Amino acid sequence: MRIALITDAWTPQVNGVVTTLVELVRELELLGHQVEVVHPNLFATRACPGYSGIDLAVRPYKRLASRLDAFTPDAIHLATEGPLGWAGRKYCLRRKLSFTTAFHTRFPEILQAALKIPLWLGYALFRHFHKRSAGVMVPTPSVMRMLALRGFSNLRSWSHGVDMELFRYASTAAIYEPLGPLARPVSLFVGRISYEKNIEAFLNLNVPGTKVVCGVGPLEHGLRERFPQVRWLGVLPRNELASVYGCADVFVMSSRNETFGLVMLEAMACGTPVAAYPVEGPLEVMGSPPQGGALAEDLRAAWYQAYAVPRQDARNRALDFSWKAATQLFAKNLVPARAGLSLDATNEIKTSWVARS
Repeated sequence: MRIALITDAWTPQVNGVVTTLVELVRELELLGHQVEVVHPNLFATRACPGYSGIDLAVRPYKRLASRLDAFTPDAIHLATEGPLGWAGRKYCLRRKLSFTTAFHTRFPEILQAALKIPLWLGYALFRHFHKRSAGVMVPTPSVMRMLALRGFSNLRSWSHGVDMELFRYASTAAIYEPLGPLARPVSLFVGRISYEKNIEAFLNLNVPGTKVVCGVGPLEHGLRERFPQVRWLGVLPRNELASVYGCADVFVMSSRNETFGLVMLEAMACGTPVAAYPVEGPLEVMGSPPQGGALAEDLRAAWYQAYAVPRQDARNRALDFSWKAATQLFAKNLVPARAGLSLDATNEIKTSWVARS
């Protein structure tokens, strides 16, 4: 199957959406599908207002249309709601092509925090974007219910996974050599240092030991100055990130606005239990009652409960999530771009992956 994947989130950006899409493309290749990734690096870009580190394509329609005309995809998926997503939507509507979309991030909440855009307006814009989609892929049942209540339709389940080979299990928290020995226990935060992550709830957490932050974002400079005792690592390669997960005693998910929370799975795969609020993403990843960590409205109480969870329990929960299964579900959710075309999600006739740069 020839799949066009149009996304405003791609490397070198570092976030859960990029990780999800990179893993998705890798697994699609293993299944034999041919993928054309249309991403911001192929266009002139400018920084996203209020969200440094995210570059957006500038006036991408003409070049995007040329690439898609040449590729002639069997299925088209718009992964994000940025300029490329809107350009892809315009392309499909003009040519009367069917397409699918995904709801990865609660971006209306980010727009509200960063730019003071009212929440109702943000969701109205996103509802319009997804209205013509033949299938809106959503990572959790709770997010699906939320979107349904807000008037979204054609919702389809699409869970995520974790690379169990990269994020290897450690029966005891190890030493991460670049940091050297740290006062134990080590509490870890991984993610964008941004408005929606509620990172100050982690930084202000009254627990013993050392706090470590891995990530960058628009709030980073000010928080580094306010919390000099925290060990700030910036962005690391994923193999290094796996080592950081393995050195932690507790992973803290301070966000209340996660659609999924892939970093929790990565931490648990390494054996690090998770402390989080009992909200949508953590509830889906850990379940109820929680497995592999602890959930509580008092984040400090959740931390102490998680600290007592055996590392093997965290790993066992992560084993329930597979990228292969998630990718097969994604392929089944796709729709034929043109009338009369029949898709074979198993793609028995093998092809190679194409991601033009």
